[in-house]
Amino acid sequence: MDRAAPYTLSVLAPSQNGAEESRTQIQAHLREFVLAFQLDNAFIYRDQLRQNVLVKQYYCDIDIAHLITYNEELAHKLTTEPAEIIPLFEAALKQCTQRIVYPSQKDKDIVLPPHQLLLHSSASHISIRDLNATNISHLVRIPGIVIGASTISSKATTVHVKCKTCDHTENIFVEGGFSGLTLPRTCGRKRQPGEAPSEQCPFNPYVVVHEKCQFADQQVLKLQEAPDQVPVGELPRHILISVDRYLANRVVPGSRCTVMGVFSIYQANKSGKSSTTAIRNPYLRAAGITADVDHNARGAAIFSEEEEQEFLEMSRRPDLYEALARSIAPSIYGNQDIKKAITCLLFGGSKKILPDGMRLRGDINVLLLGDPGTAKSQLLKFAEKVSPIAIYTSGKGSSAAGLTASVQRDATTREFYLEGGAMVLADGGVVCIDEFDKMRDEDRVAIHEAMEQQTISIAKAGITTILNARTSVLAAANPIFGRYDDLKSPGENIDFQTTILSRFDMIFIVRDDHERSRDERIARHVMGIHMGGRGLEEQIEVEIPVEKMMRYISYCKRRCAPRLSPEAAERLSSHFVSIRKQVHRAEIEANARSSIPITVRQLEAIVRITESLAKLTLSPVATETHVNEAIRLFLASTMDAVTQGEGQGNKDLMEEVGKVEDELKRRLPIGWSTSLATLRREFIDGRGYSEAALSRALMVLQRRETIQIRSGGSQIYRKGV
Repeated sequence: MDRAAPYTLSVLAPSQNGAEESRTQIQAHLREFVLAFQLDNAFIYRDQLRQNVLVKQYYCDIDIAHLITYNEELAHKLTTEPAEIIPLFEAALKQCTQRIVYPSQKDKDIVLPPHQLLLHSSASHISIRDLNATNISHLVRIPGIVIGASTISSKATTVHVKCKTCDHTENIFVEGGFSGLTLPRTCGRKRQPGEAPSEQCPFNPYVVVHEKCQFADQQVLKLQEAPDQVPVGELPRHILISVDRYLANRVVPGSRCTVMGVFSIYQANKSGKSSTTAIRNPYLRAAGITADVDHNARGAAIFSEEEEQEFLEMSRRPDLYEALARSIAPSIYGNQDIKKAITCLLFGGSKKILPDGMRLRGDINVLLLGDPGTAKSQLLKFAEKVSPIAIYTSGKGSSAAGLTASVQRDATTREFYLEGGAMVLADGGVVCIDEFDKMRDEDRVAIHEAMEQQTISIAKAGITTILNARTSVLAAANPIFGRYDDLKSPGENIDFQTTILSRFDMIFIVRDDHERSRDERIARHVMGIHMGGRGLEEQIEVEIPVEKMMRYISYCKRRCAPRLSPEAAERLSSHFVSIRKQVHRAEIEANARSSIPITVRQLEAIVRITESLAKLTLSPVATETHVNEAIRLFLASTMDAVTQGEGQGNKDLMEEVGKVEDELKRRLPIGWSTSLATLRREFIDGRGYSEAALSRALMVLQRRETIQIRSGGSQIYRKGV
C-alpha cells in the first residue's frame, strides 16, 4: 500500500486462470522468503543480494535447507518442478533487488539485468549411476570429478530479428538448456487496412541481427564418477553438465565437486537417424556447484568440535606412532618398518615454495621390492583404503597416457581437450602402482617428472600445458629373476634405472627368509586369521579404525606443516655426509658404482620423513628425536638395500666363487663338455676350492646361460660366453 503504484484486489469469484494466480502467489512467497528469512538475527539473503548487486554481480546463493525451514511446501515444489519455479525465483530476486537496493526509484526508471539463482544443499546426493527416467525434470545433487571442460561459448538469451522486406523488428526470448530456436515463419507486422494480401511479406522473412541480441556465458562440463565410487568391474559413468552465467569458469578439470541442477534431456542432432525420434540424451542444467576445496572426497573437510578435541587428545598419545603403524594392515604379520614407512607416506612432509617460485615437494614415495608372497599388494590395497584420496593401478594395465594425461577430440565440436589420468585425478593423495617392474620403460619414464616436480607437462596436438600431480607414489615390484638372488649385487637384482630409483625416498627389499621359528609364527598367524578372523596380533585389531585414521590423516594434512629445528638440521646434515662417505668407500672396494644412488634427493627424503613424523603428532617443529627415527627408517630401507649385496653370506666365499667362475671359463672352451665328477676332482681335490664355491659358481653360470647341465646333472656343457 505504501508503494506509489495502483493497488488492485480481485473481489469477484476465483478466476479461471488459477495457474497464473498461483504463479504470482508463489513468486510473492519466494520474494517474502528472501526478504524475511533471518538467521541469528541477520537477514542473510538481503545482505547477500545487496553486497552482490553493489559489485555488479546479479546472483544469490540460496541454501535449500533454509527454504525447507521457512516453507516446506515451496521447497518441495522447487525440487519436483524446478523448471517452473526457478524462473519465478529469479524474477522474485529481481524484485527484491529493486526493493532493497533502489527503494526510492520506481520500477520503470531502472532496468536491472536478469538475476541468477544458485542453489546448494546438504541433502543426500545421488550417484550418476543411479540417475534414471524418474529423475527427469527434478532437482538432483551429484558428486563427481570434472574430467573435461569446454571453452566458454556465448548463448543467446534474447534474439533480435528483423524482417528482410519491411524492416519490422522483434525480440524473441530463448529458453535455457540445449534446446534450439526456430524463427517465426511469417512476419509479425500488423496489416494496414486496405492492404492487399500480395503486398504482405513472404514466408521465412526474418534474419537475426547479432549486434542487438543479448548473450550469456555458457560452458559444457563433463562430470565423471569419482574413482573410489565405481563398483568393481564397471566403467566409470559420466554426464554432460551445462553451466551458464556466474557458474561458468568455476571449476577446472581434475577438481572434485558436487553439482546441483535440473536433470534434463535434449535430442542429439544426428542427421539421418529418424528411427530414434523418441530417444533423448540426458544432461544436467546446473543450478549450483560446490567444489571440494581441500581435495577431500571421502574424509570430508568439516570437522566438528568434539572430533577436533578427540584428535588433539589422540595426538598427545606417547605411543601414537607405534599405534598407527600397527593399525596399517593388522592382518599382515610383521613388516613393522614397512608399515611405519607407509604411515609416513600417508601423512607426508611439508611442501615449500621458495621466494624465487621454486617448489619443493612434501610427498613421500616408497618402493617395495621383493620376493613373491610377502604381502606387498595387500599393503598397497590397505594404503588405498585408508588414504582420503587414492587410486590403485597395476603395471601391465597402465599406459603413460592413463597415468598422466591424454588428449581427446570432442565428437561434436571437433576440438581437442585434455583428460587427466590417474596421477592428475589423485592430486593431493596417493597413487599405488602394483607390478611396477612389469611396466614398459617408456610408460615408466612418463612418471619421472610427476614424482619429483609434481607436475605433468603436456605438448600434444597443439595443446601445451602443465597439470598438477601432487601425489605420493607407493610402488611394489619383483626383482629380475622373480625372487631376490643372494648371489648377486642389488644392481643385478633390480632392473630399474638410477633415475627412477633416486626419486624414491625409501626402498625396501622385502625378503622371504627361511627360518624355522619365524615360519612357525607366520603359519600360526595365518591359520588364526583363516579360522576365526583373528591373528596373533588380535589386540590391535580395534586400536584405530580405518575411518577414524582417514579422518585423522586429512585433519593433520590440513592443520600442520612442521619445520626443522636448527639442532635437527645440524644432525641431519652431518649424518648425510657420513652416509655419502660410507657409500663412496663401498664403491671403491667393490670397484663399481652403487645401483641405488645416494644423492641430495636422499637428504631431502630424510627431511620429509622427519616432517611427517612431526606432523602425525601435530607438532609444529621437528626435533632431534624425529630426526633419529627418520634416519633409522632410512638406514633400514634404502641404505640396507645399498649394502645388501656386500654382506651376503661370507665375503671370502664370494671372492672364491668369482675365482672358480674364471677358472671354469678357462677350463671349458665354448661347445665342449665334461662330467661333474671330473670337475669336482680337479677343483676340490686338485686346487683346494670348497664344495660350496663350486656349486654356487655352477649355479651362477647356469643362470647366465653360460653353461648347460645335461644328463640329469652329471654332464656340464659350455654353451655361451
